[in-house]
Amino acid sequence: MSLGAFSISLTVKDLAASKAFYSKLGFSKIEGDETENWVVLTNGDCVVGLFQGMFDKNILTFNPGFGPDGTPLDDFEDVRDIQKRLKEDGVSFEKEADETTTGPASFVIVDPDGNPILVDQHV
Repeated sequence: MSLGAFSISLTVKDLAASKAFYSKLGFSKIEGDETENWVVLTNGDCVVGLFQGMFDKNILTFNPGFGPDGTPLDDFEDVRDIQKRLKEDGVSFEKEADETTTGPASFVIVDPDGNPILVDQHV
């Protein structure tokens, strides 16, 4: 099973301060809208999303359909197929993707320690 590109989505108190901090660590903006309180930064293969006021907890994020550099892939495992396989393995879902659709969709699961995992397909 390939979950796609990995990033960490951090809930932050002050987007500008957090962006400035991560910039000092060598991260640069690749996407986002600061007027909507979010930005995605990269440093090599490391991707960090900063989100102010959007989530209660930090989230592990996987993006089927995207490579580690954020470029769309022609061949990838659809989020709904991943969801079906996890259901077959007895994984519980906080939010499910609509299996009757195609294209963008997402689901959320929680690991045994309470960490949310978002599998979010944009293509």
